[in-house]
Amino acid sequence: MSLWMWLLLSCLLAYAWKLVGYLVPATLLKNPRTSRIAGTMTIGLLASLTVVNAAASGQALLLDARLGALAAAAVALLFRAPFLVVVLAGAGTAALLRLAGWN
Repeated sequence: MSLWMWLLLSCLLAYAWKLVGYLVPATLLKNPRTSRIAGTMTIGLLASLTVVNAAASGQALLLDARLGALAAAAVALLFRAPFLVVVLAGAGTAALLRLAGWN
């Protein structure tokens, strides 16, 4: 199969998956356990995406300024800093680490 066929097939499957969502009974969606599981899965997926983007380049594991920026942002989050402060702490740390030569 060509790349375009795989792309069209994946689009069709994604659309079909969205349509299947309308078949889920409302009682299941109103269940507190379902809401808690969906919220936890979202947080876990976002956290894993963040770690992969911070510590990997292709299929190689890299320890560079991105990891320091992630650590600085985590410390700012522990101190309950506002979102803008968290972003600035991470960006500033990455800039300083790159200036120091840790690429």
